[in-house]
Amino acid sequence: MIIKSKLLMLGLAIFGTSSLFAQNPVIRDQFTADPTARVFGDKVYLYPSHDIPAPADYPRKDWFCMADYHVFSSENLSDWTDHGVIVSQTTVPWANPKAYSMWAPDCIHKNGKYYFYFPTAPDSAYGRGFAIGVAVADNPAGPFVPQPKPIANVRGIDPNVFIDKDGQAYLYWTGRGFSVARLKENMLELDSEPQIIPNLPEKGLKEGSYLFERNGIYYLTFPHVENKTERLEYAIGNSPLGPFKMTGVIMDESPTGCWTNHQSFINLKDQWYLFYHHNDLSPAFDKNRSTRIDSLFFNPDGTIRKVIPTLRGVGNTDAFKPIQLDRYSRISETGASVAFIDTLHKFDGWKTSFTAKEAWIQYNAVDFGSKGNKKAKSIKVKAASENGATLQIRVDNANGKLISEVKIPKGKVMNEVKAKLTSPLHGVNNMVVVLKDGNPVEVDWISFE
Repeated sequence: MIIKSKLLMLGLAIFGTSSLFAQNPVIRDQFTADPTARVFGDKVYLYPSHDIPAPADYPRKDWFCMADYHVFSSENLSDWTDHGVIVSQTTVPWANPKAYSMWAPDCIHKNGKYYFYFPTAPDSAYGRGFAIGVAVADNPAGPFVPQPKPIANVRGIDPNVFIDKDGQAYLYWTGRGFSVARLKENMLELDSEPQIIPNLPEKGLKEGSYLFERNGIYYLTFPHVENKTERLEYAIGNSPLGPFKMTGVIMDESPTGCWTNHQSFINLKDQWYLFYHHNDLSPAFDKNRSTRIDSLFFNPDGTIRKVIPTLRGVGNTDAFKPIQLDRYSRISETGASVAFIDTLHKFDGWKTSFTAKEAWIQYNAVDFGSKGNKKAKSIKVKAASENGATLQIRVDNANGKLISEVKIPKGKVMNEVKAKLTSPLHGVNNMVVVLKDGNPVEVDWISFE
């Protein structure tokens, strides 16, 4: 995986960007933690931290290791473009170039500029602990130019910037509790003394504060360890400075034991979304994490409905690109399961295994050409079955309309198999793949033509 990662970074350096398709996790060729999402213009920009395997000169092989930041963009939350590295520990004048501590960042737009806020360990001239710096760009994808010094009078991690309706900007960060201060118009300096935000849980680790506003309510959100792992909680107030009142839980602790979580929120076309992370691509090591997205809803009184994490994620999936069935919407109680294609190379993704007659997986919101005259007429499946098998492709549910039967030939190696549809398919449909017989089959992906 280390070799693959180096090759990937070399490719990005040469070609600038790469296109990524996604469900959950949304980025599947590298680790992306602590995701901050922002809507700039007609695109969503994602600014995560970047977990990497510990290099030889990093002493803590069991800890978080981050050397740089990437930025990604999307118009539909399904297809993401990696714009490459925007800030690195070796390009920040005041940073320790061997600290590998470029933790959770944020980015905001004001006065025609984009301000990228990030924490890292400084060099010895600035003392111990973490400082927070700013890099500035004319474009949300960069290039970003780091300022020569960190923000004065700020020590801590997890910066978050909120601009209120009157144009006043506020900086939030984690140190000894959560701190907040006004920012000057230049977005580079504090305009008030930092103050600690009161009335929050005193016991257990708190970090990663993120503030947003909806209908006059200010939501202060953060991960909190009440027991062993972080869950996402929130408090509400009537101004960016509070006072805040603890209100509820946004997302429970990870069912698989991932120690951390980290959140951001956007409103896109009148739908709210929660960005967070999980260790999908590194189940045995929760310091390598990956960004997820799920829909967010509010109760009539403004409180947040608890989010149940999904593999399917959000957005419509283009039927004419590979569809990863392993990110399913529903799955039969028996006879269908998901596993890594190669446990030594987890960025290769997952495969779906069918082992019992009529076992099925349902994948919702597949776009077969909702715009224009585009229609699906055939299907392509990458699969393998040692004894040969037949897959049925249906719409709506496991007993829905049959649109194709795909004969998977005998063989241990995955190959692409094509079949015709019974009739052209268009619009957005829920799709179900059913094993007709009882012969086991493994599926990497399917797509339509």
